[in-house]
Amino acid sequence: MKVLHVDRNHPLIIEQFNALGFENDEDYTNTKEEIEEKIEAYDGLIIRSRFTIDASFLDKAKNLKFIGRLGAGLENIDTRYAKSLGIFLAAAPEGNRNAVSEHALGMLLSLFNNLNKADAEVRNGKWDREGNRGVELEGKVVGIIGYGNMGKAFAKKLKGFDVDEVICYDIEGGVEDENARQVGIMELHQRTDVLSLHVPQTASTISMINTEFLNKFHKNIWIINTARGKCIKTADLVGALKSGKVLGAGLDVLEYEKSSFENMFTGDGLPEAFEYLTKANNVLLSPHVAGWTVESKIKLAQTVVDKVKSKFC
Repeated sequence: MKVLHVDRNHPLIIEQFNALGFENDEDYTNTKEEIEEKIEAYDGLIIRSRFTIDASFLDKAKNLKFIGRLGAGLENIDTRYAKSLGIFLAAAPEGNRNAVSEHALGMLLSLFNNLNKADAEVRNGKWDREGNRGVELEGKVVGIIGYGNMGKAFAKKLKGFDVDEVICYDIEGGVEDENARQVGIMELHQRTDVLSLHVPQTASTISMINTEFLNKFHKNIWIINTARGKCIKTADLVGALKSGKVLGAGLDVLEYEKSSFENMFTGDGLPEAFEYLTKANNVLLSPHVAGWTVESKIKLAQTVVDKVKSKFC
């Protein structure tokens, strides 16, 4: 196997591929077009999110046997076409599911206890105990949309918090386990206090959280999004924050991210909706790092190695 690595990852992936007898080349700077010119020579490709693997790219990769993506999703790959060509796809949601679930829980607890607001105030000499009175997870109903690797890991983390119940909604049936009960969309809207998103980016999930969807909740809710930024229509979220329909939001991902997830904005100025988020005390933001821990960097690489090894060795 001759493998091309186009994103930097933990060195164990190259070390272990070397041990399997694979030949490894690294190219972290050339453009997609330049890589297309030589991809025919490779059996394997290792990528995170540097560029999109579309049909045109795949047509040039005439000998490609596998693509390893060190991340949870495959939305930057034309998966249908790749599979039609017999290319094995190895994503690694198992590698960062714990990191994502811990981050989601940390965001939720911080929002409930006004930690970002209180910290900023104390640093500026303001001592406001009553204004930073928190709320508790105990007794709340947590609704999870998307009950795969990430959703299941988050539900597991909630076991020790005496929540009233964890419920999950998924387009696939039979996904519930001992940590969450699967429900229909109507019950999700009726009972949820906290909504956490754990879905891939697809045509059906883009802008799925919009004004119409939010207004169907019977309660005012909290939202955590560690999935994909485009799943939430930001302007509609801002409207719900202003009205009080959404009590607070923890956003590790944003609608405005580039497809590579490495940068956010192009051009001058910031979107008006984003400016509101940056100034809101009941909004917590992080730069798409929920799955980005010291440990997950190792786990992601190991997961891809294990899947490739299982398939080809």
